[in-house]
Order: sequence, then C-alpha cells, then structure tokens
Amino acid sequence: MAVPDWPTTFGYNMFLYPWSKMIGAVFYEHSHRLFASFVGLLTIALAVAFWLRERRAWLRWLGVVALGLVITQGILGGLRVVLLESTLAILHACFAQAFFALTVSLALFTSREWRRDTVEAPIADGGRLGRLATITTALIYIQVVFGAVLRHSGERLDAHLFFAALVAVHVILLLWRVTKHHGANLKLVRSAYGLGILLLLQLLLGAGSYLAKFTILLRLPIDMIVILTTTHLIVGAVMLVTSLALSLRSYRLSAAVRRAIGSTALTEQYSL
Repeated sequence: MAVPDWPTTFGYNMFLYPWSKMIGAVFYEHSHRLFASFVGLLTIALAVAFWLRERRAWLRWLGVVALGLVITQGILGGLRVVLLESTLAILHACFAQAFFALTVSLALFTSREWRRDTVEAPIADGGRLGRLATITTALIYIQVVFGAVLRHSGERLDAHLFFAALVAVHVILLLWRVTKHHGANLKLVRSAYGLGILLLLQLLLGAGSYLAKFTILLRLPIDMIVILTTTHLIVGAVMLVTSLALSLRSYRLSAAVRRAIGSTALTEQYSL
C-alpha cells in the first residue's frame, strides 16, 4: 500500500515511473506492479500461442481461462489500492494461487511427458491415488484461503489451524500410499517426499510467522517478519502445485491402464 494510486504510480504512467524514486516500500510495491504486468504480457503471449499452435481444443480454452484469471487478478490488485478493502486483498491472494496452479498445470500438459502417446509404468489404482491427491490439493487451497484471511484481517486462526491439521494428515496418507504401492514410480515418489518435506517446513514457518506477527513471544525486526511470512506463503504455493501435479499424474497413469484394458478386451473380442 506504499503507492496510493492505480493504474498510475504517483501520477506517472506505471512503466515510466523514475527508478530513482523507487526506494523503501515504494520499491516493493512498484516492483510488484511491474512484475505483475510482465506476467500479464506473458499470459497474453501464451494464450495466443495456444490458439495458433495447440491442436487440443480444451487446452486452448484453458489458455483463455488463464488470461481471464490474470486480468481479474490485476483488477483486484488495483481496486485493493484504490478502495482500501481488505476483502479485495484476500480475493487477490486467492486468485494468485489459483492462477499459479493453472499455469503449472499448463506447463505439465504441454510437457514431453504429457504429449507422449504411451505412458511409462501405468498404475492400476491411480484413480484412488488421484482422488486422495485431489482432496489433499483442495484442502491445501482452502488452507491458503484461510491463510489470506488471517494475514489480512487477523481473524479465523481456528479455521487456519484446523485445515493445517487436515492437510498434514492427508499429506502423510498420500506419502504412505505412494511409498507402499508405487515405490517404483520415481516421479510419484519424488513428489510425495517433496510434499512431506514442504509440510514440515511449512509448519515451522507458520508457527514462526504467527508468533512474530501476532504475539510478543518472538521479537523480530520488521524485515525479518516480512521475509518469514512471505516464505510461508511461497512454500504454501509450492505445496499446492506439487499436490496438484501428483493428482494429474495419478489420473493420467490410471487412464493409461483403462485404455490398455479396453484395447485388450477389444482384441480378444475380435479374435473370438
């Protein structure tokens, strides 16, 4: 909130604001605007590239959805500055995580792994694993929402802690299921272990962030508090997309098994 106007910056065109005046909190706020604009431009280029080059229609439309999300995100951020509404700040934070999750999904869908016709090491119970991972992803996102509420209003600590416990339980279940039943699939195992490590780090960062920001038990300089809470936010975002990628891969591996079974059944039918 160091810059009071939008879409201008202290009356300047956003892209023409003098670098010499970007000091203190203004540096962080104005840099945020410039990076956001750059992300918006990249998303426009991505949507256009999808529409021109991508053969999968559903993926072209996902590019359009990503463009709509980033535009909405920019408008919410600007209105937050102009109207000084904490509700808009919460929505801004939630849309940011949704947009990040969607762009990671787009990266996965356009990867070599996803574009191959054949799938290496398909799994028979990928549907179960996918459902568990999807529930975990949904819980992490709800946790992100209550984290935004707590960060911007100081309220709903109870809900934040409750969903933190649910996330922890589901991550442990997910890690157990992957290591027990799918230990040979390195991508699933790495994602599951990565999610477990991120969970431990996130719990430590969350406890430190709360003690530093809302109590007097942990006295830290303001810069350290900002770094601590921002790192907590970043780790939460990485947990969200890691769980999402695990969900998508599980369903893809399960779909490969169903296709193989269907092909085998069809072959046997014709052979008879």
